[in-house]
Amino acid sequence: MNNKLNKKESFPVKKRCVWVTDDSLYVDYHDKEWGVPIYDDQILFEFLILEGAQAGLSWITVLKKRENYRRCFANFDPNVIVRFNPSKIEKLLMNPDIIRNKLKIESVITNAKAYLQVINEYDTFSKYIWSFVNNKPVCNYWKNLHQVPTKTPISDIMSKDLKKRGFKFIGTTICYAFMQAIGMVNDHTINCFRHKEISSHDLKKIDGYMVTK
Repeated sequence: MNNKLNKKESFPVKKRCVWVTDDSLYVDYHDKEWGVPIYDDQILFEFLILEGAQAGLSWITVLKKRENYRRCFANFDPNVIVRFNPSKIEKLLMNPDIIRNKLKIESVITNAKAYLQVINEYDTFSKYIWSFVNNKPVCNYWKNLHQVPTKTPISDIMSKDLKKRGFKFIGTTICYAFMQAIGMVNDHTINCFRHKEISSHDLKKIDGYMVTK
């Protein structure tokens, strides 16, 4: 018998950011989405809403409810969401598949209205939001998680401007988490395999998302 066939293959384990747990949903999100530049308006709106929903909770909690949010909020179509009435809100408050916080649910409608106003002014939400980094992703080179900030002067400015436009649940910490998620900043630590992939722009677009080739 060929010993080579019996010998177990050994493959190097990919190094990831230390905040990633062994939950497959979390791993998949880290490996395919987090930190990748997004320019699709509706996906940007989705992340804006989900980051607001996360306030006071863990991201994995929101991630596990993501598909339910898509179903309950018309796949994050702002043109549909702005028509949600009090009866619809009451139904959402009774739905255990999403985070049943009245202020957060009402903020989705408020933010949809503000979002459409931004599009009316800038043609696209992408053009507006990416202007905060001069339309170019910021690539950071953090050695460890402790170096990664929770807010920056840019997220302060973004938060202030969004609030002025009527957006809710959009504090500076939420704004920076949003910036990280949509790839305005590459905050993968340098020992994470995704840092190099994203910074080298070795990506392609699939269903509105930029993923590794």
